[in-house]
Amino acid sequence: MTTKIDEQGPLILATDGKGPWDSADEGTASDSSGRGGRSKQDPVNPWDPTPDPATRARGRGPSLEEMLRGKGAGFGGLPKRPDGKSWFPLIIGVIVALWLVWTSIHRIGPEQEGVVTQLGKFARTVQPGIQFTLPAPFETITKIDTKQIQTTSVGSPKPSSENLVLSKDQSIIDMAYDVRWSIKNPSLYLFQLDNPDGTVKEVAESAMRAAVANYDLTQAIGPGRGAIELEVRRRMQQVLDEYRAGVLIQSISIRQSDPPAEVTDAFREVNAAQQRRESYLNDARAYASRVTELALGETAEFDKIYVQYKEAPEVTKRRLYYETMEQVLGKVDKTIVETGGVNTYLPLPEFQKKAAQKAEPVVVTGNKQ
Repeated sequence: MTTKIDEQGPLILATDGKGPWDSADEGTASDSSGRGGRSKQDPVNPWDPTPDPATRARGRGPSLEEMLRGKGAGFGGLPKRPDGKSWFPLIIGVIVALWLVWTSIHRIGPEQEGVVTQLGKFARTVQPGIQFTLPAPFETITKIDTKQIQTTSVGSPKPSSENLVLSKDQSIIDMAYDVRWSIKNPSLYLFQLDNPDGTVKEVAESAMRAAVANYDLTQAIGPGRGAIELEVRRRMQQVLDEYRAGVLIQSISIRQSDPPAEVTDAFREVNAAQQRRESYLNDARAYASRVTELALGETAEFDKIYVQYKEAPEVTKRRLYYETMEQVLGKVDKTIVETGGVNTYLPLPEFQKKAAQKAEPVVVTGNKQ
């Protein structure tokens, strides 16, 4: 290394083209240990603990860089197999085998069906189990869960997302309901419609509006809800079958059926009045039923007495007289008068009244002095 001082600039160090990895000069003398000097082609590596090239060759195998820089491009630098052949064909064979196994053997779950497409065109539908297809990209398979029940919600109980429907009597109803459906034909579900989930929701809204239009407000929010659910399900299935959507409607569940929020309070008052009216009508019907049953019972009893009267008129008259007198005189004080004058008797009813009065507790009111 030489040093050069420039009069008009800083100090410049020159290395004469040699660095720590440069080759040593020819004829380098032996070091103090007596080992021979390094050749000109042997670079100096300050981090190599074994500076001797022969020692390095015996202590480690070829590095990745040496393998990639081997003779010939690509995998020419890979080490040979024990029999002297290249590893490249074996690696390619393993990759091809994995590709065939991964893309040709498929497991279809018990709740699934597989839709096979051949070069992008529908080919067939396979059932659950282990199924085989041509390797990709010649054939691909899409697994569809046909047993899962999916739910599409229409409307919301929140006032900010009203779903207003017009009833038969020109009243407005805010409705929220759930549509439960499943996939019955996977191939139609995948390829017939662009957005089958959105189609189910739109068909549900249309069917609900058509069904509610046949009911007035009182029926739509009360006793007619079950009939509306059945009609909506029937209409939806009919329309989706015409679309060839491959969808099966399981059920319709109305979560909310109320008037708009602006008239909710007034409607609740009207509804409460209607419920009170129904309660009064039910009480009147119950009373009429009791009176009718009592009258029918008395009529049946009179018919029985009349049959007995026809067979023995005098006996029946006397029995009726005694029964009537017993009912009339049984709760009053009596004095029995006979031909010989007035006979006194033990007034048992008076004793009973006095005993009852003595048994009643005496309540004392007022302040103690």
